[in-house]
Amino acid sequence: MDSAVLEQIDPRVLGARLQDARKTAGLTQQAAADFLRMARTTVVAIEKGERRLTVPELLEFAKIYARPVSEFVSRRAVTESFVPQFRAAEREILEEHADFEQAAIELQRLAEDYAELERLTGVSTHRSYPAPYDATGASIEQVAGYVASAERNRLGLGDGPIGNLRERLEADLGLRIFYYRMPSRIAGVFAYNDPLGACIGINLSHPRDRRHWSLAHEFGHFLMHRFRAEITVLSVRRGGSASERVADAFAEFFLMPPTGLDRRFTDIRRSSQSGVTLADIIVLADLYNVSVQAMILRLEDMGRLPADTWDRLKAEGFKPQDAQQLLGIAANPAVAETLPRRYVALAVEAYRRGELSEGQLARYLRTDRVSARVQVEQAQSQIYSEQDEFAGLGELDLAMPLDGR
Repeated sequence: MDSAVLEQIDPRVLGARLQDARKTAGLTQQAAADFLRMARTTVVAIEKGERRLTVPELLEFAKIYARPVSEFVSRRAVTESFVPQFRAAEREILEEHADFEQAAIELQRLAEDYAELERLTGVSTHRSYPAPYDATGASIEQVAGYVASAERNRLGLGDGPIGNLRERLEADLGLRIFYYRMPSRIAGVFAYNDPLGACIGINLSHPRDRRHWSLAHEFGHFLMHRFRAEITVLSVRRGGSASERVADAFAEFFLMPPTGLDRRFTDIRRSSQSGVTLADIIVLADLYNVSVQAMILRLEDMGRLPADTWDRLKAEGFKPQDAQQLLGIAANPAVAETLPRRYVALAVEAYRRGELSEGQLARYLRTDRVSARVQVEQAQSQIYSEQDEFAGLGELDLAMPLDGR
């Protein structure tokens, strides 16, 4: 094996893969160190990417983990890394918070796994990216409003609420969207390169409304700042940067377009003798999958509510979660699918073809072997169910009139 191959791989990404392999093998760092006749601190440094591997060492790691070397240094392993992009674009925030870089590394690993599954199954990458929008030459609100309106028109979304944003972005554009746990202050991450495409990570630990907003925010970065890796941090200081402010404004216009929201607000007002109530606003926020605070502030900006409405409610001790519970609104349902459906389908197909072992399937699905087998069985039963459902369609007269004429 040529040592030059190892030099092309980001040591942090390679270290993360070795860590995954060790955990899958059921070994502790100390046990791996004993097998390799290394100090445990050396294994720790390798897994953190603080020490580069030699070729003989990598061969030994692959041997004790019972994994082919190609799994660590295959084509997917030498693609351009996102991590240097994050270091260049977000140097200050990464220096301040050492644990933030792990979110970028996990995005890299997931994106590479996705690309590898496409390669194993022979399925071509679907991309339908619009040209990047120019975010200069106008005010933030003007740029955000224009881009949001243009994208809604291009995607055929009209001016109503978006209930399936993730599915639309994955199916219509080919974005790679993953939900996984990150440090609580990170809302989301975005990165792009030609081999891996546009990739978005959303913090799985955040509530539904925050996740929905973060996805729209990162989508804004994709549309306007495609070649700059971004880490969206929940803080006032970070929110002051121009790219963050325009992405946030885009999320506001994209999720709550003024024409549709104004029409719905007017309908509520006309249908109620007592006027628009707080309960009405809470239900409206749920319809748009945004927080109650975001909805009230949006309506304030549109002049439909008094400018101090949110501040007044906050001063009075208003707690949106309690109000949502009273109205029977499930404010924070769990994410049903942390990995894209297409990603899971490709993993199951690769397993069926014998391209992946059961252990490898579990690693790709970020789960244990039992759960991985369950997903394979569910996929198989769904195929049989669909076959049964459509078995009798050949006898139907699809030209049969239904209006009585």
